[in-house]
Amino acid sequence: MKELFIKTERQRYWLQKLATIAEPIKAGATEVDEKAHFPFEAHRLLLQLGYPKLTLPMEYGGEGFTVYDMVLIQETLASYDENSSLSLGWTLGAVGEIYERKIWSPAVLKTISQEIMKGAIINRAASEVATGSPTRGGRPQTNAVSVKKGWRLNGRKIFTTAAPVLDYFLTSAWIEEKQQVGFFLIPKSTEGLSVEENWDMAAMRGTSSHDIVLQNAIVPAEYLVELVDQTNAKKVSGWLLHIPATYLGIAQAARDYAVDFAKHYQPNSLQVPISTLPNVHQLIGNMELKLQQARFVLYGAAEAYDDPARRPLLVNEIAVAKHTVTNLAIQTVDQAMRIVGAKSLQLTCPLQRHYRNVRAGLHNPPMDDMTIQKLAQSAIDS
Repeated sequence: MKELFIKTERQRYWLQKLATIAEPIKAGATEVDEKAHFPFEAHRLLLQLGYPKLTLPMEYGGEGFTVYDMVLIQETLASYDENSSLSLGWTLGAVGEIYERKIWSPAVLKTISQEIMKGAIINRAASEVATGSPTRGGRPQTNAVSVKKGWRLNGRKIFTTAAPVLDYFLTSAWIEEKQQVGFFLIPKSTEGLSVEENWDMAAMRGTSSHDIVLQNAIVPAEYLVELVDQTNAKKVSGWLLHIPATYLGIAQAARDYAVDFAKHYQPNSLQVPISTLPNVHQLIGNMELKLQQARFVLYGAAEAYDDPARRPLLVNEIAVAKHTVTNLAIQTVDQAMRIVGAKSLQLTCPLQRHYRNVRAGLHNPPMDDMTIQKLAQSAIDS
């Protein structure tokens, strides 16, 4: 089925490159989950492949991936290890969005592009305990004050994915003197920046989404790279589709395990494997249906975003894709576990990991309730 969505030889080339490191990534996924540590080996292999530069435009030396390209490779990586996919997906999405919008100064864009070409990892640090997800509009408690050397920042960020390997933290803060929220580019070597390793979750345990603590951290004036206003705050970004791509990859991995199990498991009460049973046929068929529905929605949204003529028409479609794909992925994993039965809950079975991890998608932006509310409002306003 996925073959249907490969449109170019370049996409096939990169999928084949990714396949060359599939086995070691898959082999490490269980330990990453069990020990709740970052997938350092997968990260190393992906850096060797040039993963961080995939969504950097060609004019800056990158591979110039479109959103569609990104979704394709992210779904595949997630079928190997979802922690690796979500962790580096945030970098792909951030880089794609930054260089698409080009609201940073040309000098900073050039400097950071050179760092990305060397393998630098960047992610946004925007969530806080008091505000929850930044997509809900809460004002950051982290604050920035202008000083002679630039800006002084104080505060704490939560859910900073891939914290152990980030080279740059794109951090939101309230700027009292501007009465605006700004994003500051903070290098990991900045004095006053520290990582508090407190990520303790049942799902996506290997993303190491620790807290970031800022205590009188000073950054240069030019590293205030974005000011948030109503125009750019509400702008649709297709680069967020790396999120549902990861959860679709989890669903595919669960489906593959369950189908293989059904084809080979034969209890002594049967003369044939359970894949021949009508009820198992029904479950497998339901998984296939959900995966096909999810793919057409996800890749359709990505294709629309990449089309300059169609992109301005997008309003809620990116959020709809995330909502649809994430929920269908959860349902697919559930169907897979019904096929495998109680064994799916054994800690040695990857399905219990997929079950925990796929549900994390409900808590990645945009959340389901916000998507539904916006759809309702759009209908009322039309």
